[in-house]
Amino acid sequence: MGDMSSDNVHGLILAMVSSIFIGASFIIKKKGLMKAGVLGTRAGSGGHSYLKQPMWWVGMVSMILGEIANFAAYAFAPAILVTPLGALSIIVSAVLAHYLLDERMHIFGVVGCVLCLFGSTTIVLHAPHETPVSSVRQVWHFATEPAFLVYACIVLVIVGVLIYRYVPRYGQTHLIIYVGICSLMGSLTVMCVKAVAIAIKLSFSGSNQFIYFQTWFFTLLLAVFCVMQINYLNKALDTFNTNVISPVYYVMFTSLTIVASVIMFKDWNKQSASEIATEICGFVTILCGTFLLHKTKDMANPPARSHACSDSPRRSLDSHSRQSVIMIEHKREDSSEQ
Repeated sequence: MGDMSSDNVHGLILAMVSSIFIGASFIIKKKGLMKAGVLGTRAGSGGHSYLKQPMWWVGMVSMILGEIANFAAYAFAPAILVTPLGALSIIVSAVLAHYLLDERMHIFGVVGCVLCLFGSTTIVLHAPHETPVSSVRQVWHFATEPAFLVYACIVLVIVGVLIYRYVPRYGQTHLIIYVGICSLMGSLTVMCVKAVAIAIKLSFSGSNQFIYFQTWFFTLLLAVFCVMQINYLNKALDTFNTNVISPVYYVMFTSLTIVASVIMFKDWNKQSASEIATEICGFVTILCGTFLLHKTKDMANPPARSHACSDSPRRSLDSHSRQSVIMIEHKREDSSEQ
Protein backbone atom coordinates (compact mmCIF):
# COMPACT_ATOMS: atom_id res chain seq x y z
CA MET A 1 0.00 0.00 0.00
CA GLY A 2 2.98 2.29 0.50
CA ASP A 3 3.57 2.38 -3.28
CA MET A 4 0.02 3.59 -3.96
CA SER A 5 -0.61 7.23 -4.79
CA SER A 6 -3.10 9.19 -2.70
CA ASP A 7 -5.48 9.30 -5.70
CA ASN A 8 -5.37 5.51 -5.99
CA VAL A 9 -6.11 5.20 -2.27
CA HIS A 10 -9.12 7.52 -2.63
CA GLY A 11 -10.33 5.56 -5.66
CA LEU A 12 -9.85 2.26 -3.84
CA ILE A 13 -11.84 3.43 -0.80
CA LEU A 14 -14.65 4.75 -3.00
CA ALA A 15 -14.74 1.51 -5.03
CA MET A 16 -14.94 -0.59 -1.86
CA VAL A 17 -17.66 1.63 -0.38
CA SER A 18 -19.52 1.34 -3.68
CA SER A 19 -19.33 -2.47 -3.56
CA ILE A 20 -20.63 -2.55 0.02
CA PHE A 21 -23.60 -0.29 -0.75
CA ILE A 22 -24.48 -2.02 -4.04
CA GLY A 23 -24.05 -5.53 -2.61
CA ALA A 24 -26.18 -4.68 0.42
CA SER A 25 -28.83 -2.99 -1.75
CA PHE A 26 -29.76 -6.29 -3.46
CA ILE A 27 -30.43 -7.98 -0.12
CA ILE A 28 -32.31 -5.02 1.38
CA LYS A 29 -34.49 -4.69 -1.73
CA LYS A 30 -35.19 -8.42 -1.72
CA LYS A 31 -36.29 -8.22 1.92
CA GLY A 32 -38.61 -5.37 0.94
CA LEU A 33 -39.98 -7.37 -1.99
CA MET A 34 -40.63 -10.36 0.27
CA LYS A 35 -42.57 -8.19 2.73
CA ALA A 36 -44.51 -6.59 -0.12
CA GLY A 37 -45.35 -10.05 -1.53
CA VAL A 38 -46.98 -11.03 1.76
CA LEU A 39 -49.14 -7.90 1.89
CA GLY A 40 -50.00 -7.52 -1.79
CA THR A 41 -49.33 -8.70 -5.35
CA ARG A 42 -45.76 -9.82 -5.94
CA ALA A 43 -43.53 -7.85 -8.32
CA GLY A 44 -43.03 -11.00 -10.41
CA SER A 45 -46.81 -11.09 -10.97
CA GLY A 46 -46.94 -7.47 -12.06
CA GLY A 47 -47.63 -5.92 -8.65
CA HIS A 48 -46.12 -2.66 -7.38
CA SER A 49 -46.89 -2.96 -3.68
CA TYR A 50 -43.14 -2.86 -3.01
CA LEU A 51 -43.27 0.89 -3.68
CA LYS A 52 -45.05 1.23 -0.33
CA GLN A 53 -42.33 -0.71 1.51
CA PRO A 54 -39.78 1.53 3.33
CA MET A 55 -37.21 -1.29 3.25
CA TRP A 56 -37.33 -1.44 -0.55
CA TRP A 57 -36.66 2.30 -0.72
CA VAL A 58 -33.74 1.91 1.70
CA GLY A 59 -32.32 -0.62 -0.77
CA MET A 60 -32.80 1.81 -3.66
CA VAL A 61 -31.04 4.60 -1.75
CA SER A 62 -28.21 2.19 -0.95
CA MET A 63 -27.84 1.33 -4.64
CA ILE A 64 -27.85 5.00 -5.68
CA LEU A 65 -25.19 5.84 -3.09
CA GLY A 66 -23.12 2.91 -4.34
CA GLU A 67 -23.34 4.05 -7.95
CA ILE A 68 -22.36 7.61 -6.95
CA ALA A 69 -19.33 6.26 -5.07
CA ASN A 70 -18.40 4.11 -8.07
CA PHE A 71 -18.73 7.13 -10.38
CA ALA A 72 -16.48 9.17 -8.09
CA ALA A 73 -13.90 6.36 -7.91
CA TYR A 74 -13.19 6.75 -11.63
CA ALA A 75 -12.20 10.38 -11.03
CA PHE A 76 -9.31 9.27 -8.81
CA ALA A 77 -8.13 5.83 -9.89
CA PRO A 78 -7.54 4.04 -13.21
CA ALA A 79 -10.29 1.80 -14.57
CA ILE A 80 -7.97 -1.20 -14.25
CA LEU A 81 -8.21 -0.75 -10.46
CA VAL A 82 -11.86 0.29 -10.08
CA THR A 83 -13.69 -1.99 -12.53
CA PRO A 84 -12.51 -5.44 -11.29
CA LEU A 85 -13.37 -4.47 -7.70
CA GLY A 86 -17.03 -4.62 -8.70
CA ALA A 87 -16.75 -8.33 -7.88
CA LEU A 88 -16.64 -7.40 -4.19
CA SER A 89 -20.34 -6.52 -4.33
CA ILE A 90 -21.02 -10.18 -5.18
CA ILE A 91 -19.23 -11.23 -1.99
CA VAL A 92 -21.21 -8.73 0.09
CA SER A 93 -24.49 -10.01 -1.40
CA ALA A 94 -23.53 -13.66 -0.87
CA VAL A 95 -22.52 -13.14 2.77
CA LEU A 96 -25.58 -11.04 3.65
CA ALA A 97 -27.90 -13.49 1.88
CA HIS A 98 -26.38 -16.30 3.96
CA TYR A 99 -27.18 -14.55 7.24
CA LEU A 100 -30.27 -12.46 6.44
CA LEU A 101 -32.16 -14.48 3.82
CA ASP A 102 -31.18 -17.97 4.94
CA GLU A 103 -29.71 -18.65 1.48
CA ARG A 104 -26.98 -21.04 2.58
CA MET A 105 -23.60 -20.60 0.92
CA HIS A 106 -22.09 -23.76 -0.52
CA ILE A 107 -18.46 -24.58 0.33
CA PHE A 108 -17.49 -23.68 -3.24
CA GLY A 109 -19.16 -20.31 -2.70
CA VAL A 110 -16.82 -19.70 0.24
CA VAL A 111 -13.86 -20.66 -1.96
CA GLY A 112 -15.17 -18.24 -4.61
CA CYS A 113 -15.28 -15.40 -2.06
CA VAL A 114 -11.70 -16.13 -0.98
CA LEU A 115 -10.53 -16.16 -4.61
CA CYS A 116 -12.25 -12.81 -5.28
CA LEU A 117 -10.61 -11.27 -2.22
CA PHE A 118 -7.20 -12.66 -3.13
CA GLY A 119 -7.47 -11.46 -6.74
CA SER A 120 -8.69 -8.01 -5.68
CA THR A 121 -5.80 -7.64 -3.23
CA THR A 122 -3.33 -8.61 -5.96
CA ILE A 123 -4.72 -5.96 -8.32
CA VAL A 124 -4.80 -3.29 -5.60
CA LEU A 125 -1.16 -3.87 -4.65
CA HIS A 126 0.07 -3.73 -8.26
CA ALA A 127 -2.34 -1.26 -9.90
CA PRO A 128 -0.78 1.52 -12.00
CA HIS A 129 -0.90 5.12 -10.83
CA GLU A 130 -3.58 7.36 -12.26
CA THR A 131 -2.41 9.42 -15.25
CA PRO A 132 -2.26 13.09 -14.12
CA VAL A 133 -4.98 15.10 -15.89
CA SER A 134 -5.24 18.89 -15.58
CA SER A 135 -8.13 19.52 -17.99
CA VAL A 136 -10.94 17.69 -19.77
CA ARG A 137 -9.22 18.81 -22.98
CA GLN A 138 -6.37 16.50 -22.04
CA VAL A 139 -8.85 13.61 -21.83
CA TRP A 140 -10.15 14.67 -25.23
CA HIS A 141 -6.57 14.46 -26.53
CA PHE A 142 -6.31 10.90 -25.22
CA ALA A 143 -9.66 9.98 -26.79
CA THR A 144 -8.74 11.37 -30.21
CA GLU A 145 -5.38 9.65 -30.52
CA PRO A 146 -5.25 7.15 -33.44
CA ALA A 147 -5.01 4.02 -31.25
CA PHE A 148 -8.18 4.75 -29.29
CA LEU A 149 -10.06 6.02 -32.35
CA VAL A 150 -9.31 2.69 -34.05
CA TYR A 151 -10.56 0.81 -30.96
CA ALA A 152 -13.74 2.94 -30.76
CA CYS A 153 -14.45 2.47 -34.48
CA ILE A 154 -13.96 -1.31 -34.22
CA VAL A 155 -16.35 -1.42 -31.24
CA LEU A 156 -19.02 0.64 -33.00
CA VAL A 157 -18.76 -1.41 -36.21
CA ILE A 158 -19.05 -4.71 -34.31
CA VAL A 159 -22.01 -3.38 -32.29
CA GLY A 160 -23.70 -2.20 -35.49
CA VAL A 161 -23.24 -5.61 -37.14
CA LEU A 162 -24.52 -7.40 -34.03
CA ILE A 163 -27.62 -5.18 -33.78
CA TYR A 164 -28.67 -5.17 -37.44
CA ARG A 165 -27.51 -8.60 -38.59
CA TYR A 166 -27.28 -10.99 -35.63
CA VAL A 167 -29.88 -9.77 -33.11
CA PRO A 168 -32.86 -10.55 -35.41
CA ARG A 169 -31.46 -14.04 -36.17
CA TYR A 170 -29.76 -15.20 -33.00
CA GLY A 171 -30.71 -12.73 -30.25
CA GLN A 172 -33.22 -15.11 -28.65
CA THR A 173 -30.97 -18.17 -28.78
CA HIS A 174 -27.37 -16.98 -28.30
CA LEU A 175 -26.49 -15.21 -25.04
CA ILE A 176 -23.27 -13.78 -26.46
CA ILE A 177 -25.16 -11.43 -28.82
CA TYR A 178 -26.88 -9.27 -26.20
CA VAL A 179 -24.04 -9.55 -23.67
CA GLY A 180 -21.50 -8.70 -26.36
CA ILE A 181 -23.36 -5.49 -27.24
CA CYS A 182 -23.61 -4.51 -23.55
CA SER A 183 -19.94 -5.23 -22.87
CA LEU A 184 -18.60 -3.45 -25.95
CA MET A 185 -20.73 -0.37 -25.29
CA GLY A 186 -19.89 -0.62 -21.59
CA SER A 187 -16.17 -0.20 -22.27
CA LEU A 188 -16.87 3.10 -24.05
CA THR A 189 -19.37 4.10 -21.35
CA VAL A 190 -16.71 3.76 -18.64
CA MET A 191 -14.32 5.97 -20.61
CA CYS A 192 -17.05 8.63 -20.81
CA VAL A 193 -17.80 8.18 -17.09
CA LYS A 194 -14.13 8.75 -16.33
CA ALA A 195 -14.01 11.89 -18.50
CA VAL A 196 -17.13 13.40 -16.88
CA ALA A 197 -15.99 12.40 -13.38
CA ILE A 198 -12.61 14.08 -13.95
CA ALA A 199 -14.38 17.21 -15.25
CA ILE A 200 -16.55 17.37 -12.10
CA LYS A 201 -13.56 16.75 -9.83
CA LEU A 202 -11.53 19.54 -11.47
CA SER A 203 -14.53 21.89 -11.40
CA PHE A 204 -14.93 21.36 -7.65
CA SER A 205 -11.21 22.11 -7.30
CA GLY A 206 -11.77 25.56 -8.80
CA SER A 207 -11.05 24.90 -12.48
CA ASN A 208 -14.44 25.02 -14.23
CA GLN A 209 -14.49 22.37 -16.97
CA PHE A 210 -18.07 22.97 -18.07
CA ILE A 211 -17.00 25.90 -20.22
CA TYR A 212 -15.46 23.43 -22.67
CA PHE A 213 -17.58 21.69 -25.29
CA GLN A 214 -15.65 18.45 -24.67
CA THR A 215 -17.28 18.07 -21.25
CA TRP A 216 -20.77 18.32 -22.73
CA PHE A 217 -19.83 16.01 -25.62
CA PHE A 218 -18.63 13.32 -23.20
CA THR A 219 -21.83 13.82 -21.15
CA LEU A 220 -24.01 13.36 -24.26
CA LEU A 221 -22.11 10.22 -25.28
CA LEU A 222 -22.44 8.91 -21.73
CA ALA A 223 -26.24 9.30 -21.83
CA VAL A 224 -26.55 7.63 -25.26
CA PHE A 225 -24.24 4.73 -24.40
CA CYS A 226 -25.98 4.15 -21.05
CA VAL A 227 -29.41 3.93 -22.70
CA MET A 228 -28.12 1.43 -25.28
CA GLN A 229 -26.34 -0.63 -22.64
CA ILE A 230 -29.36 -0.78 -20.32
CA ASN A 231 -31.70 -1.61 -23.22
CA TYR A 232 -29.74 -4.67 -24.35
CA LEU A 233 -28.93 -5.76 -20.81
CA ASN A 234 -32.68 -5.82 -20.08
CA LYS A 235 -33.22 -7.89 -23.24
CA ALA A 236 -30.57 -10.35 -22.06
CA LEU A 237 -32.06 -10.59 -18.57
CA ASP A 238 -35.55 -11.11 -20.00
CA THR A 239 -34.37 -13.88 -22.33
CA PHE A 240 -31.70 -15.85 -20.46
CA ASN A 241 -30.94 -17.16 -16.97
CA THR A 242 -29.42 -14.51 -14.69
CA ASN A 243 -26.98 -17.05 -13.23
CA VAL A 244 -25.48 -17.46 -16.70
CA ILE A 245 -25.60 -13.79 -17.70
CA SER A 246 -23.86 -12.37 -14.62
CA PRO A 247 -20.48 -14.14 -14.87
CA VAL A 248 -20.30 -13.88 -18.68
CA TYR A 249 -21.17 -10.18 -18.59
CA TYR A 250 -18.68 -9.51 -15.79
CA VAL A 251 -15.87 -11.25 -17.71
CA MET A 252 -16.55 -9.51 -21.02
CA PHE A 253 -17.36 -6.07 -19.61
CA THR A 254 -14.35 -5.95 -17.27
CA SER A 255 -11.93 -7.33 -19.89
CA LEU A 256 -13.01 -4.85 -22.57
CA THR A 257 -12.99 -1.95 -20.09
CA ILE A 258 -9.40 -2.77 -19.11
CA VAL A 259 -8.42 -2.94 -22.80
CA ALA A 260 -10.08 0.43 -23.50
CA SER A 261 -8.41 2.04 -20.47
CA VAL A 262 -4.98 0.66 -21.37
CA ILE A 263 -5.32 2.04 -24.91
CA MET A 264 -6.79 5.44 -23.97
CA PHE A 265 -4.93 6.29 -20.75
CA LYS A 266 -1.86 4.09 -21.38
CA ASP A 267 -2.14 2.59 -17.89
CA TRP A 268 0.56 -0.02 -18.52
CA ASN A 269 3.17 2.22 -20.18
CA LYS A 270 5.07 2.87 -16.94
CA GLN A 271 4.78 -0.66 -15.57
CA SER A 272 7.12 -3.62 -15.88
CA ALA A 273 6.12 -6.89 -17.53
CA SER A 274 6.03 -8.65 -14.14
CA GLU A 275 3.62 -6.02 -12.70
CA ILE A 276 1.32 -6.34 -15.70
CA ALA A 277 1.43 -10.15 -15.50
CA THR A 278 0.60 -10.00 -11.77
CA GLU A 279 -2.42 -7.75 -12.44
CA ILE A 280 -3.66 -10.14 -15.14
CA CYS A 281 -3.26 -13.09 -12.75
CA GLY A 282 -5.23 -11.16 -10.11
CA PHE A 283 -7.99 -10.48 -12.61
CA VAL A 284 -8.13 -14.14 -13.70
CA THR A 285 -8.34 -15.15 -10.02
CA ILE A 286 -11.35 -12.83 -9.57
CA LEU A 287 -12.96 -14.37 -12.66
CA CYS A 288 -12.55 -17.87 -11.19
CA GLY A 289 -14.04 -16.74 -7.88
CA THR A 290 -16.97 -15.04 -9.60
CA PHE A 291 -17.64 -18.16 -11.68
CA LEU A 292 -17.65 -20.37 -8.57
CA LEU A 293 -19.99 -18.02 -6.70
CA HIS A 294 -22.54 -17.93 -9.51
CA LYS A 295 -22.37 -21.64 -10.32
CA THR A 296 -22.93 -22.73 -6.71
CA LYS A 297 -25.18 -20.06 -5.18
CA ASP A 298 -28.42 -21.84 -6.16
CA MET A 299 -27.36 -25.39 -5.38
CA ALA A 300 -30.28 -27.38 -3.93
CA ASN A 301 -30.17 -28.57 -0.35
CA PRO A 302 -29.28 -32.27 0.00
CA PRO A 303 -32.66 -33.24 1.52
CA ALA A 304 -34.58 -31.63 -1.35
CA ARG A 305 -32.28 -33.31 -3.86
CA SER A 306 -32.63 -36.73 -2.28
CA HIS A 307 -36.39 -36.29 -2.09
CA ALA A 308 -36.51 -35.43 -5.76
CA CYS A 309 -34.37 -38.46 -6.54
CA SER A 310 -36.63 -40.76 -4.51
CA ASP A 311 -39.66 -39.43 -6.34
CA SER A 312 -38.34 -40.31 -9.79
CA PRO A 313 -38.34 -44.13 -9.36
CA ARG A 314 -41.79 -43.88 -7.77
CA ARG A 315 -43.04 -41.96 -10.78
CA SER A 316 -41.56 -44.55 -13.13
CA LEU A 317 -43.20 -47.36 -11.11
CA ASP A 318 -46.55 -45.56 -11.22
CA SER A 319 -46.19 -45.17 -14.96
CA HIS A 320 -45.34 -48.87 -15.32
CA SER A 321 -48.39 -49.81 -13.20
CA ARG A 322 -50.67 -47.69 -15.35
CA GLN A 323 -49.33 -49.34 -18.50
CA SER A 324 -49.92 -52.80 -16.95
CA VAL A 325 -53.53 -51.91 -16.08
CA ILE A 326 -54.15 -50.70 -19.64
CA MET A 327 -52.72 -53.93 -21.09
CA ILE A 328 -54.91 -56.05 -18.77
CA GLU A 329 -58.01 -54.07 -19.79
CA HIS A 330 -57.19 -54.62 -23.47
CA LYS A 331 -56.82 -58.36 -22.89
CA ARG A 332 -60.19 -58.49 -21.11
CA GLU A 333 -61.86 -56.68 -24.00
CA ASP A 334 -60.31 -59.09 -26.52
CA SER A 335 -61.44 -62.16 -24.54
CA SER A 336 -65.00 -60.82 -24.18
CA GLU A 337 -65.22 -60.21 -27.92
CA GLN A 338 -64.17 -63.79 -28.58
